[in-house]
Amino acid sequence: MKHVTKFQNKVYEIVKKIPRGKVMSYKEVAEKIGKPRAYRAVGNALNKSASWRTDIPCHRVVRSDGSPGGYRKGIKKKVKLLKNEKVF
Repeated sequence: MKHVTKFQNKVYEIVKKIPRGKVMSYKEVAEKIGKPRAYRAVGNALNKSASWRTDIPCHRVVRSDGSPGGYRKGIKKKVKLLKNEKVF
């Protein structure tokens, strides 16, 4: 079991609530956890979760400008997942 910080856990709890077909920006997630300037840390937390947490839909978190942003499994995979959910 990986060690999860309080910050990471807060990020994961917010992201798990994003419904299929919807997205949030990294900044929106940061704001929801009360750390509005921590949007890069949100991305880092999601990157760390991807290898061992399958219940966190990391692909539903995008950049503020609507572009996909990063994804541990590759941008093409992220875009494909979002297209399947009718987001892109």
